[in-house]
Amino acid sequence: MPPFTFDGQVYHNPVELALDIIGGKWKMPILWRLAKRGWRYGELRRDLHGVTHKMLTQQLRELEAAGLLTRTVHAVVPPRVDYAITPLGRSTLPAIEALRAWGVAYRRARGGAK
Repeated sequence: MPPFTFDGQVYHNPVELALDIIGGKWKMPILWRLAKRGWRYGELRRDLHGVTHKMLTQQLRELEAAGLLTRTVHAVVPPRVDYAITPLGRSTLPAIEALRAWGVAYRRARGGAK
């Protein structure tokens, strides 16, 4: 496949684009959690063990910019921010599930699960 430009960046194949959008340590776990229900920022932070405030904020902003989730700010005291998956974000779930299944199979094949 010839290289293509998307949002001002050159990609050499669609997998490279997909990994740029949903790859990394936190984006897929965030989308996975949002698949069942909307989450508040604090809930995500507590549930994603090891994520820093800076990293979670960055990942949420990138997913929102990509159109994969929505961010709703409620004008209450203290401020409340809710995140929900979009239909486009929901379209990533089969790929995430396939990667999850592969990870389970790989761990078993390599003797990591009893």
